[in-house]
Amino acid sequence: MQILGIIPARYASTRFPAKALVDIGGKSMIQRVYEQSSKATQLAEVIVATDDERIFEHVLNFGGKAVMTSQDHHSGTDRCFEALTKTAGEYEYVINIQGDEPFISPEPIDRLAQVLDGSTELATLVKVIDNEDILFNVNVPKAVLNKRNEVMYFSRQTIPYLRNVETDSWLASHTFYKHIGIYAYRADVLAEITKLPVSSLEKAEALEQLRWLENGYAIKAVITSDDSHGVDTPDDLDRVTKKFLQ
Repeated sequence: MQILGIIPARYASTRFPAKALVDIGGKSMIQRVYEQSSKATQLAEVIVATDDERIFEHVLNFGGKAVMTSQDHHSGTDRCFEALTKTAGEYEYVINIQGDEPFISPEPIDRLAQVLDGSTELATLVKVIDNEDILFNVNVPKAVLNKRNEVMYFSRQTIPYLRNVETDSWLASHTFYKHIGIYAYRADVLAEITKLPVSSLEKAEALEQLRWLENGYAIKAVITSDDSHGVDTPDDLDRVTKKFLQ
């Protein structure tokens, strides 16, 4: 399978404007994401998909590859599809890599790539939850899997609900999964899902991937032990910098 890694990178951000260009130990955030992603052995190529000339020029200056995309996209998925249409190569799959994870490990990207066998429509990563703060945090999406390791549903709430079990015993009574927001799309499926209207479940939970489930697409889940360390705010940046660079 020829797999293209795409890193969507917007300049505007409500909570952290220009975060793609913020300096982290002598390198910008987007450079760190690009370099880490490029270590994945299963990707034929990695490109940055941006809506801003400053990010575009910066990526070219450090030796990376980038394409300009519209400022009107509402999701990274839409930006990935436009970027795919602007690449010269023939790719069976696209992996959407979050542009705000400067210390992403290449291993989970490769693990995700290994399930892309032509029949897989969509795939994503999940991690077993081992912390009650994460389990009951509505800002952390959770996933429920079936016996084939396909996602049945995503929710910001803790799912499933364990009836007649005290909440402080939930972790010991059931395996819960945190969703790690890296997506793989088969190229033809990516073209299809970008044409779908916003769904009722997506509106309810503010989770884009529910639109795909509601329209009958299968999402393969790959269980990883690697966690996500996204940077949404300056406080997040301080946290990950202390964790990885100090």
